[in-house]
Amino acid sequence: MMSAIEASERLIELVRDNDDIANHADGCEAGTIAVAERDLGVTFPPSYRRVIEEFGTWDIAGEEFLGVYQTPAMGQKLLGSVAETLDACSQYGMPSDLIAVMFDGMGGLIVLDSSEADQEGEYPVLVWNPGVADRQSMERLGDDFGSFALSLCRRAVTRWRESG
Repeated sequence: MMSAIEASERLIELVRDNDDIANHADGCEAGTIAVAERDLGVTFPPSYRRVIEEFGTWDIAGEEFLGVYQTPAMGQKLLGSVAETLDACSQYGMPSDLIAVMFDGMGGLIVLDSSEADQEGEYPVLVWNPGVADRQSMERLGDDFGSFALSLCRRAVTRWRESG
């Protein structure tokens, strides 16, 4: 069984090997990641941090990840996971120890639960819906970001290639 970091490395390879159906930014510097973590009051798990370092934000075969990035129009404001997490917390009461990493396509967010770090510093992947505070009622999608994202993206690429 591969570690979460190894899964992130494979995800990076998958995105690079499928550049005809993938998009990504130019990465995210350590200082920007530190500001993002400070703004959110959490530390990113290693597997999520690794992909953010590489791409900042990315999508592949229709699967879009929030990441951490800036645009000239928005200046220094951190977009992606930071903006969406802060918005969900302030507007919809999302617990502040959850980190938004994707939209689930049904009005909820796919989040990392920083209150449950494992021995490698990885967080479980859950689905959070507005108004839900009880973690027991949140669907668990995976044990760590790297493995979850790699599996999701491999399926998406396979579906895309087979339907092509």
